[in-house]
Amino acid sequence: MPSVRVKENEYFDAALRRFKRACEKAGILTELRRREFYEKPTQERKRKKAAAVKRHLKRISRDEAKRKRLY
Repeated sequence: MPSVRVKENEYFDAALRRFKRACEKAGILTELRRREFYEKPTQERKRKKAAAVKRHLKRISRDEAKRKRLY
């Protein structure tokens, strides 16, 4: 759990903003949303496999765009 120490003469809003940024960096909200409901092991594997395929296709298209000269 990220923690933020409020500095002297620091506004509460600034400390809250730093805390939110720290939580976002740590991935707490995404983890919370992911664990909100139970996900069956097969559904989890299927989701991870789909994400891997998507990453792979994205990497391939990026590499092809690099190789292709646009002039």
